[in-house]
Amino acid sequence: MRILVTGGTGNVGRSVVEQLVRAGVTVRVLTRGPSRLPPGPVEVFTGDLADPQNLRPALAGVDRMYLFPFPATAPAVVRLAERAGVRRIVTLSSGAVSTGYDTNFHLPVEQAVERSALEWTHVRPAEFMLNNLWLWGPSIRAERVVREPFPDRTGRPVHERDIADVATAALLGAEHHGAAYTLYGPETISRRDQVRLIAGAIGQEIRLEVVTPARARELYLAQGGFAAASADFLTGFQTYSGDAPGSGPAEPPAAAAPGPMPTAADVTGTPARPFAAWAREHADDFRG
Repeated sequence: MRILVTGGTGNVGRSVVEQLVRAGVTVRVLTRGPSRLPPGPVEVFTGDLADPQNLRPALAGVDRMYLFPFPATAPAVVRLAERAGVRRIVTLSSGAVSTGYDTNFHLPVEQAVERSALEWTHVRPAEFMLNNLWLWGPSIRAERVVREPFPDRTGRPVHERDIADVATAALLGAEHHGAAYTLYGPETISRRDQVRLIAGAIGQEIRLEVVTPARARELYLAQGGFAAASADFLTGFQTYSGDAPGSGPAEPPAAAAPGPMPTAADVTGTPARPFAAWAREHADDFRG
C-alpha cells in the first residue's frame, strides 16, 4: 500500500506521516519545498496543489490519499487521482461544514471528492488548539501578555494529534467510507482558562489584557500570519465564509454549545487530549 500525504509538512499532515510510517505502509509526501520534512523513510515529491498537472508523478502508484484543502483546484486534483488509480481519499475539512458556516472553502473540496467514484472520509475538526500558538505566541514570548477581546467565550478546541489520529484511522481502516467525522476537544474551556493553562505550562505568569474588538483587530493585522488572515473573523467583523465586514463588529464568534460533542475517541477509542496536555507539549514554543 502506498499513501500520498498532501500537506505532509504541516502540523496535522506531519503527524499523519509519522503514524503511517509506524504502521509500515509506504508513505509519499507532496511538498512545495524540502524544509520541515517529516522524519522517517518517506518518498518525497515536489508539487503544489495550486498546479494540479504537476501532481501526476506523485500520484503514480498511489492507493490512498490524504488531501489538504485547496478548493480552487480540488475537482481537477480528484480527477487526476481517480485516473491514476487512487481508491480512497481522506480530506482535512472543518467542523464549520457540519455547522453550515463553511460554504466556500472546505465544503467544495468535500463535494469534489464525493462526486468521484472513490471511497472517501471527511475529517472535520473544530477550532485547533494550535490557533492559540499562532495567535498568542508572539505576545507571550515577547511580553508575557495576551490581549483578548472575548476572554469568557468558551469553545472545545481540538488537539492536532487527535485530528491526525482520526485521519490515519480513515486512511488505513476499511470501515470509514462515507463518514464525515466532526471533532471537538474533550472539554468546554474559556479563553481566560486557556491563558491560565498556558501560564501553568511555562511556569510563568501571563497577563490577560481585555481589549475591544477593534483594538484586537488592529493588533492581529499588525502581527501578520494567521492573526492577520483571521483578524476580521476572530473579532466579529466578518463571518466565517468571509462576508464583507460592516461598520462595526458583529456578534463575537459563537460559544460552545452545551452537551456532549463528538471527539476523536468516537473513532479511535482513545480519549481525546485535553488543553492542559497540549499546553505542556507546546510550553517551549510559548517560552521563546
